[in-house]
Amino acid sequence: MKTNKCVICHYAEIGTKGKNRRFFEDQLVKNIQNKLSDAKVLKMRNRVVVSPKSEEIAVAALKKMCGIVYFSPAVVTASLIEEIEGEVVSLMKKRSPRTFRITVKRSDKSFPLSSDKIAASLGEAVLKNTKSQVDLHQAEVNCYVEITKEETYIYFEKIKGAGGLPVGTSGKVLSLLSGGIDSPVASFRLMKRGSKNVFVHFHAYPDTSAASMEKTREIVRILSSFQGESIIYMVPFAQIQKEIMLGSRESLRVIFYRRFMMRIGEEIARREKAQALVTGESLGQVASQTIENMRATSEVVDVPVFRPLLGYDKEEIISEAKAIGTYETSIRPEEDCCVRFLPRYPETKANLSLVKKEEKNFAVEEMVTTAIENCKVERFT
Repeated sequence: MKTNKCVICHYAEIGTKGKNRRFFEDQLVKNIQNKLSDAKVLKMRNRVVVSPKSEEIAVAALKKMCGIVYFSPAVVTASLIEEIEGEVVSLMKKRSPRTFRITVKRSDKSFPLSSDKIAASLGEAVLKNTKSQVDLHQAEVNCYVEITKEETYIYFEKIKGAGGLPVGTSGKVLSLLSGGIDSPVASFRLMKRGSKNVFVHFHAYPDTSAASMEKTREIVRILSSFQGESIIYMVPFAQIQKEIMLGSRESLRVIFYRRFMMRIGEEIARREKAQALVTGESLGQVASQTIENMRATSEVVDVPVFRPLLGYDKEEIISEAKAIGTYETSIRPEEDCCVRFLPRYPETKANLSLVKKEEKNFAVEEMVTTAIENCKVERFT
């Protein structure tokens, strides 16, 4: 009996893409191959089969692969009933569960037996050769058998992947990334919808410590495990904040901060050929995140502004931050540029006409250009 091992990857949404399905499948294969360069990656019907040199390394990488709903380390054998039966019995003997069930999926409809008859035959063989008993409802072990025309896969666990669509299938976006909890989650939501993220971080160094920059670097490293190579623009923002503090009324400072961030983000997006900006804003969470204020900050750019967390509450955002691994880094204390010169009573319903009038006090184009000229670009893998 000739067998080998692999990891079988299943997707869901990709399977609904009709004539565009091949494009999504090919991108998923490409992403897996980029992450596991020494693995053999094959696209098969409704699944991707990965043959890695290290199963442990493959499992860690595939858990964070957007586009994969679940995956399973599997044993591969020939699609012959006697071969399948022998392998299932051998594997069940090694596990020696008290109770078991067999779940069969047969994509090769030319196979001489139906899925139910195959499951019954395999179950009977296990009963004859082990002390395990059948339990179809609360089995200790579920043995999954997937039969294709070429070969059969046998596995015992389904490990959750990131789901969604493969990164690279939905264009490129520019994510405004702070060192906080929300914006990394917003970035991940766009990755999960297939978008490649370029990042921009606004800092006040050396007027503040470099802690927010280092936190953001760590967050980008974590997010890179979901999308692959990442770029971040580190933009100095202290001088802009000082000019805003001196040239505007206190209550509008945050509005002006964010209008300049949007302008700078749009220019970087043009350079990177990104098609939208992404923020971690959630409606009503803080004073700057009212409908009126978000309208006032978005008004300065022509590109779309995506706010994937708009309807999330804080607990939902925290829960997802923990799930993707950014939470512990995000909650580390640091002095972010956005907390500098904060007004005591920030405006919650910005009057756009007043904002535009007061913004004439600033040399807007010059301030934006200077900030971009002095930014630094860093790359992560």
